[in-house]
Amino acid sequence: MHISKDKISQIKDKALDIINITETFQYKGTVSKLLGLTVEAKLPGLKIGDLCFIETADGSKKPAEVVAFKGDAAQMLLLYDGGGIAQGSLVTSTGKPIMVPVGDFLLGRLINPLGIPLDGRPLDTSNAKYVSVENSPPDAFTRPIIKSKFSTGIRAIDGMLTLGAGQRMGLFAGSGVGKSTMLGMIARNSEADVNVMALIGERGREVKEFIENSLGPEGMKKSVLVCSTGDQPPLIRMKALQTATAVCEYFRDQGKKVFLMTDTVTRCAMAGREVGLSIGEPPTMKGYPPSIFSWLQKILERSGASPKGSITALYTVLMEGDDINDPVVDTVRGIVDGHIFLSRKVAEMNHYPAIDVLGSVSRLFTEICDQEHMDAAAKMRKMLAMYRENKDLIDVGMYQPGSNQQLDLAIQMMPSINAFLQQKTADSVNMNGTINTIKQMMANIDI
Repeated sequence: MHISKDKISQIKDKALDIINITETFQYKGTVSKLLGLTVEAKLPGLKIGDLCFIETADGSKKPAEVVAFKGDAAQMLLLYDGGGIAQGSLVTSTGKPIMVPVGDFLLGRLINPLGIPLDGRPLDTSNAKYVSVENSPPDAFTRPIIKSKFSTGIRAIDGMLTLGAGQRMGLFAGSGVGKSTMLGMIARNSEADVNVMALIGERGREVKEFIENSLGPEGMKKSVLVCSTGDQPPLIRMKALQTATAVCEYFRDQGKKVFLMTDTVTRCAMAGREVGLSIGEPPTMKGYPPSIFSWLQKILERSGASPKGSITALYTVLMEGDDINDPVVDTVRGIVDGHIFLSRKVAEMNHYPAIDVLGSVSRLFTEICDQEHMDAAAKMRKMLAMYRENKDLIDVGMYQPGSNQQLDLAIQMMPSINAFLQQKTADSVNMNGTINTIKQMMANIDI
């Protein structure tokens, strides 16, 4: 076969270009200090966010990430345990941040924050695209204005707290009031093309329970789960939210409607507190270092609408002792586009989902809903508020019917309002049907 001189010249030029951009050497260093999960090593060319590997005595490699510099020594945090690392252990840098494989092959799969499958089946990454878990939020001026609704399949949300495609909501709740169950209902019934769930700091037994009981086969088909259990080191728990967001960004750039669910941001912030304190950051409110609040702002801003697609996000925040003034609760509530509170008192009345409608708000409700829908929701809110204000008098029989016509109407309507706001786990509802129902319920109500 004859190859022309021009073709040979082109091949040589291409080969030279490849050689010029290829690193033909690799820096290596040694461990000089190990304290807890923090490793110090001197290694030229390191930068913040680089992934390194530390060789142990038995030849295995432990991943660590560069998080700070102390003089001329780099401080790295181990992603897993430090068993087998000794003074002088060899450290090798990849020169890159943590990269994870993304693609349609992730649908229906459970992975860890490094992209390694946890469900016992191999992951076919032959055609995978590798992306960094550290990305910047979309430019503020390129974000389209949110105008279309997003159906969650939960009547109380679709009717009273309607979400837009690309909206970020906070789900605030104490422990044991039905957060995970509600997330599973949304994953099965929402109109999202892809669900991505970040399970952060979960109990080990709850992961399989969530997949089989809350999510089910129907929800799992269009879902990707990124999991880091509570027994794992803090850095890998922080990475779970970053990896889940990076997976969302891939599917969003394919033009899909993506729904991101995080359970919970609080445990992610707690992991960040451990990371910050371990590298010497000063503690502030409740021991949280200042960096965790700017980190939360950046990671939550990565979701939302973009010119290519949308990431609608629901960030669960665990209220310790039902404290609404917790710094993480306050910070997330100030960042997101609305909040849904799950009430323990509502749950104790066996009312599920235990949404406190009066304490919750969607900041885009007035932008995406028509006037008739807004009027109907306002009437229902007013009746709920009147009934709540007078509930004690009604329960002890001190209220005399006829004293207040509007309150009489609220008392009369409460059974049908509660029936509308309650929903069984297996119920699947349509957004248009939900909106028509609330309009019909409030059509002839004058309050």
